[in-house]
Amino acid sequence: MLPLLGSLSTVSLIFGGCCSNVFALEAIIKSEPDSGLLITFFQFLFTALAAYPTQFSASGPYNVKQPTIPLRKWAFIAVMFYSVNMLNNWAFAFNISVPIHIVLRSFGSVTTMLAGWIKRRRYSWLQVTSVGILTLGVLVSAWADAEGKGKSMSTTSESGSNFATGLVVLLLAQILSAYMGVYVQETYATYGADWKENLFYSHFLSLPFFLPLSGSLRRQYARLSSTHPLDMSTRPLAEAVPALRYLPEQVLGLGQDALSTMPRGLLFLLINAITQLVCISGVNLLSAKASAVTVTIVLNVRKLVSFIFSTYIFGHHLTGKMIVGAMLVFGSGALYGWETSWRLPQSRAKATKTSQDKAKR
Repeated sequence: MLPLLGSLSTVSLIFGGCCSNVFALEAIIKSEPDSGLLITFFQFLFTALAAYPTQFSASGPYNVKQPTIPLRKWAFIAVMFYSVNMLNNWAFAFNISVPIHIVLRSFGSVTTMLAGWIKRRRYSWLQVTSVGILTLGVLVSAWADAEGKGKSMSTTSESGSNFATGLVVLLLAQILSAYMGVYVQETYATYGADWKENLFYSHFLSLPFFLPLSGSLRRQYARLSSTHPLDMSTRPLAEAVPALRYLPEQVLGLGQDALSTMPRGLLFLLINAITQLVCISGVNLLSAKASAVTVTIVLNVRKLVSFIFSTYIFGHHLTGKMIVGAMLVFGSGALYGWETSWRLPQSRAKATKTSQDKAKR
């Protein structure tokens, strides 16, 4: 019973954290589309501070223990991690909507396969087929998103050029992410895996890269800080979030006052950073507890839920092409995960057992 409860709590972290993160992200992007840099910086800073205590040494509360993986390796991983996140959030500046952003980031199976092919890995026909279907789904989704905004996929117009640039930015992010995944996997195989160490160093060592961009960060922060607070006069906090009614009245009063005075842009920026930490912690915990196929399926379902959530809450127009594209992407992603993480290992295990039985005879 306890393992089941543990798995349910981990999945709750993923769905609760990641889907709430999409809500906070879209709330910021709707008002300030050019806030990608500040969103990335705040996520990195918040996660680094939250993960810092996990690296305390036994010799003292503020002494950081010796990392399992050499710092030069973590530094290289941090550069890639920083670049991937910057590219993903930068894409919003090119009028890429949050739903299509979710769909296009599911394109990772293609880039992962390309990275594996470069490493001379071989793939089954079902893996190749599922990635081909996924590619088609991504193209259909991008086409539907461009049509929904009254834009052409052609780069002859300024709007079409911006949209195409956004697609290229996301593609570069996926390619770099695939390479980073292979590099991290090889590093873990050599030195051992520690997800808490990864969480801290990948974020902490990335922070200096934001220094040359401090001017842009200040401007983006100023725009978010000038947004109006939430209107809490018509609906008390306990009614808006029923689960909070069990808190003491003094605490509810302080929360009500804070929400009534804090700029909504900064509020959603804080919520985005908190939910991002919850989301990535849940993903890492699930990877440590469950099989790879479970992780793949859960993450694909989570993306689908986030897609529907974003579309419904923020009133995006869900066209027939968008639905078809999303079904192709998420369905082929699940098929790729099943083939890679379950059917092929089962086939290899069966073949190995058969060979061993023949050898005993």
